[in-house]
Amino acid sequence: MKPLLRVAFAFLVIGIASPAIAHGVSEDMMEAAQAFLAALPEEKRGKAVFELKDEERFNWHFIPKARKGLSYKEMEPHQRVLANALLSSGLSHKGYFKASTIMSLEQILKETEKGGGPTRDPEGYFVSIFGKPESHGNWAWRFEGHHLALNFTIAGHDVAVTPSFMGTNPGEVREGPRKGLRVLGREEDIARELVKSLNAEQQKVAIYTNKAPSDIITAADRKARVLEPKGISKAKLNEKQQALLAALIEEYLYRARPEVAAAEMKEVIAAGPEQIHFAWAGSMEPKEGHYYRVQGPTFLLEYDNTQNNANHVHAVWRDLKNDFGEDILRSHYEESHKK
Repeated sequence: MKPLLRVAFAFLVIGIASPAIAHGVSEDMMEAAQAFLAALPEEKRGKAVFELKDEERFNWHFIPKARKGLSYKEMEPHQRVLANALLSSGLSHKGYFKASTIMSLEQILKETEKGGGPTRDPEGYFVSIFGKPESHGNWAWRFEGHHLALNFTIAGHDVAVTPSFMGTNPGEVREGPRKGLRVLGREEDIARELVKSLNAEQQKVAIYTNKAPSDIITAADRKARVLEPKGISKAKLNEKQQALLAALIEEYLYRARPEVAAAEMKEVIAAGPEQIHFAWAGSMEPKEGHYYRVQGPTFLLEYDNTQNNANHVHAVWRDLKNDFGEDILRSHYEESHKK
């Protein structure tokens, strides 16, 4: 489906059935979380479950390090299957494919580094559940490990899906039986096509430096920041360039369930073309260090590919008002207090 048609379809879906859609997503997550927890013995359940107010919920990252939660390595085969079901309840088919393939890259790193780097383990991914998964309740869950940090918050039937981070090392598999694999290839290719389509005057505004930063600027900040400079606004792009920008935004948002992504896309579009900006840093050529971000009043997308000779990608979607469900939890608490 073309970007503009998909956006139009999103408006139609949200306008007709948003309450039922939101209810379906939250119920799916609840049922998947309940099934997963029911399959765990008490000791393992104790590692997987935290209070909703626990500060651990905000302790997210995407580097290889020790984490809290219950790891795949500690799960029995049937428990891993149910953990996969929980993961799929929050992601689109595309998002689930990306997440699963990112996990599999740990084996490639293990083979290429031959023990020379951090511990690489495709089973070193952790599930954490915060609060009690129940209908109409407030709770959250996280799926996290190296290059994968997915955070979901549920308040009643409302669902928040950020911070949402995906990374790949290698960005492109350049040898072996999986040669040519680029899990986050579209995130790179669409952005490069957009920046190269700009004329000289547009590039002066959009490309704010010839040297890309060494990583995404917001890193694993607890709260996402509005960044400067803002680059070129959507209003200064022609129709084809605007379609590329829409496709780029969709590539991030549609990692999540389509019902959720469509609602998020509607909010992005509502901001207006003057308020959405695209900024690029570094080289415009493949296999050379580069960085970009797309920012609007409610969201921030950041992408960096500079490490390991520009073959190591970090890409994040942040909600400037609703990371960790901050906005929906506040609204839900206020509504409950009124009642």
